[in-house]
Amino acid sequence: MHLIPSSTVENYLKAIYKAQAAQDGSKRLVPMGQLAVSLGVVPGTATTMVKALADSGLVDYEPYAGVRLTAAGQKLAALVLRRHRLMELFLVKVLGMSWTEVHDEAERLEHAASDQLIDRIDKMLGRPSTDPHGDPIPNSEGAVTTPEYQTLLNCPLNTTVVLTRVTDQDPEFLRFLENSELTPGQTICLEARNTAADHVFVRGKGNRPVVIGLRAAEKLQVIPAKNVS
Repeated sequence: MHLIPSSTVENYLKAIYKAQAAQDGSKRLVPMGQLAVSLGVVPGTATTMVKALADSGLVDYEPYAGVRLTAAGQKLAALVLRRHRLMELFLVKVLGMSWTEVHDEAERLEHAASDQLIDRIDKMLGRPSTDPHGDPIPNSEGAVTTPEYQTLLNCPLNTTVVLTRVTDQDPEFLRFLENSELTPGQTICLEARNTAADHVFVRGKGNRPVVIGLRAAEKLQVIPAKNVS
């Protein structure tokens, strides 16, 4: 018997999906402690919910080891992310909200929007491939195309790259990037990287010099400029 999808079910599936994606697509189990922390619940609560998801065929659960999504859980989680990311783009592009403030709004709206509404929003926005932060948007079947990203920590020096994705959506961090003109779509050149001094030096829009720390640099994903048509 399958659970009726609810906001709680969707939030668990989305959290597992994101944790698996962070493992670079590996099939390793997501530890229960990690899942509990990401959802802000105690481990016992997470375990109870995961067992119910396993009974519904949405996850595979191995006691004392962890959890991973089944094919059905993977698709449902991707469709939740689709709603979330399209809502974020709608709030920015149509309603004029800042990319620093749309995450929480989209969290609320993603559970309420119907598939028909989401498809209309998708069509109106021109079937976009990414949200305001550069996160890829799954299609209506739950399939998602993720480019081969590098970060400012591992891309070659003195190379022109396009900033394509920001993995930290903390509003303060996004405001810093906005003020530094380091937003998705910007072409930048990585000129120096100094691990001892904890900084990365880039030239951004209008040849503007920008210095950021290594932790921040790791959150900025890029692709070579030659890969952008």
